Amino acid sequence: MNLILRTIATAIAVWVASLLLPGISVQTQGSQAAAIGTFILIAAIIGLVNTIVKPLAQALSGCLILLTLGLFLLVVNAAMLILSSWICAQLGIGFAVDGWGTALIGSIIISVVSGLINGVTGANDKSSQ
Repeated sequence: MNLILRTIATAIAVWVASLLLPGISVQTQGSQAAAIGTFILIAAIIGLVNTIVKPLAQALSGCLILLTLGLFLLVVNAAMLILSSWICAQLGIGFAVDGWGTALIGSIIISVVSGLINGVTGANDKSSQ
């Protein structure tokens, strides 16, 4: 259940980021249900990238993360958003991020919004698992 809640929270966060930043675009076609499905699919891809690739990127950049007192994690998050955008493009999903600056701000927005939603819904609560 937590996985579903976190995916929905990420989908909402991507929607908010696409509204706030002109450099993040999501192309949806057809009905509102198809648009929701597109955002859920984008959120699932972001979740997979964060689960599989992000730990490796953090391990390889561990010295930079320590040297910058954790600020390099913002760059890692931006890179994961750009990678997610690239994967979506390869799969024919209309999700695009227009560069590193947009990815940096977008990853912050997505992290804050999804964190707030997960906190309200209790999706990050380890005691309910």
